[in-house]
Amino acid sequence: MTDKAFKNWHSMSDQVLAAHVGAFIKHHRLGQNKTQEVLANEAGISRSTLSLLERGETVTLATLIQVLRMLDQLQIMDAFEVHQSISPLALAKAEQAKRKRARNTKTPDREQSYW
Repeated sequence: MTDKAFKNWHSMSDQVLAAHVGAFIKHHRLGQNKTQEVLANEAGISRSTLSLLERGETVTLATLIQVLRMLDQLQIMDAFEVHQSISPLALAKAEQAKRKRARNTKTPDREQSYW
């Protein structure tokens, strides 16, 4: 098992989660050998704002997205993908509404029966 399997995100405080995001940003920035100044300029933010983000301080969501884009890390947005699901009750109603048999729409010309 990997270390990732043992993380309990629910038990972490907001401050710890923000610090984790900051560490992620810093790790990828250093991995690309970029200074804070260079990355901040690319993202269109100030160096001090990037520093706040890396320390786990409060920044806007737009700032985080800009930095992720410049680090080419937008694939983490996959975690926020919404999958439409149908409830079991709605599925049962849809199945019930489906036609079960075909019906002959043409009526043959028959003579009336005297029975």
